[in-house]
Amino acid sequence: MRVDLTDEEREILRTVLESYLSDLRMEIADTDSMDFREMLKRRKEVLHKVLDALGGAPGEVG
Repeated sequence: MRVDLTDEEREILRTVLESYLSDLRMEIADTDSMDFREMLKRRKEVLHKVLDALGGAPGEVG
């Protein structure tokens, strides 16, 4: 699938993803359920791939 974004849209999407990934790391650390934790880790991996597809980000979350 291809999504065409303006530079502004791409930067906003990067910012939103970075913010969510930061929150997601905290949620993964605080989660007791192994199944839920694995689902969150998979979500994190997918979102990192999306960021990579966007060309990374200036404040890229690791």
